[in-house]
Amino acid sequence: MDLSIIIVSWNVAALLADCLDSIARGPVALAGPDGTPHGDGALLVEVIVVDSASQDGTVDTVRERYPWARLMPQADNVGFTRGNNLGLAAARGRYVMLLNPDTIVHDGALNRLVAYLDGNPAVGIAGPRVLNTDGTVQSTRRRFPTPLTALFESTWLQGYAPRRLLERFYVTDQPDDGTFDVDWVQGCALIARREVYKQIGGLDTGYVMFSEELDWCRRAKNAGWRVAYVGDATITHHGGKSTEQAQAQKHIYFQQSKLRYFRTYHGRAFAFALRAFLLLSYVVQLAQEGIKALLGSKRPMRRARIATYVQVIRALARTAQPAPGDNTT
Repeated sequence: MDLSIIIVSWNVAALLADCLDSIARGPVALAGPDGTPHGDGALLVEVIVVDSASQDGTVDTVRERYPWARLMPQADNVGFTRGNNLGLAAARGRYVMLLNPDTIVHDGALNRLVAYLDGNPAVGIAGPRVLNTDGTVQSTRRRFPTPLTALFESTWLQGYAPRRLLERFYVTDQPDDGTFDVDWVQGCALIARREVYKQIGGLDTGYVMFSEELDWCRRAKNAGWRVAYVGDATITHHGGKSTEQAQAQKHIYFQQSKLRYFRTYHGRAFAFALRAFLLLSYVVQLAQEGIKALLGSKRPMRRARIATYVQVIRALARTAQPAPGDNTT
């Protein structure tokens, strides 16, 4: 088996079907659950779908339309990291790929990624060029965030960040269609060697979602592997279709994951200060939305944002400071 593609889905049946169709269109041979190949492509690929108790008919759709997929339906919503770890444990390929269900794999992308890793044995993890739905490039390659980055990136202060700080973080000094080393690539489409998984383990389930791929790439680099961006392999990512179903939880998981990462790699003291800063920033945003609502500006939207920010503030206030360390169960 050359490649195992792991897709964790939750209530995105139509998007998942488009994703599976795009994989099947590629020049690959699809391995059924028993390993029997379907198709005459040179690259033998298995697809593992871990479904997190979807209520939209996802399981029936996969069973009826994609019998070549290895379906792993779960009784509960296991989340992104736990779901991927279940898929990783079941994978048989010499390479493993984490792929979001709201993606479209362009022809030849899988072959190019595998060929690149075959030709570069020191690279342990790689990511493709990713496009938005409208065809523009989605930024998915990164350098490791610094403590200063944490204060600006994805906060209300991002517009005031020093230009060079975010340019470094987003690797804007390299071409979108180039191939080069980076610190980490985003997990919407990420391929790794089986040897990397065996050496460093799976994703840290302390990250429910967000920053889990950052942590995984950092652990891989700490173990001596290179991480690369491969610009001539292309995938479209519609983006955030599962997390759109739970906006407050999206904010909560993002900020809790950020705190976990900086606690692990930059220490408890900085993580404590960062949590205080994030709490203050959400309080400021809550006050701004309240004032705008009182002034009559788009009140339904303001009320929704206020409810979200209240939930986030409560969650951050309760966020514990467990001892850092990997949790890959």
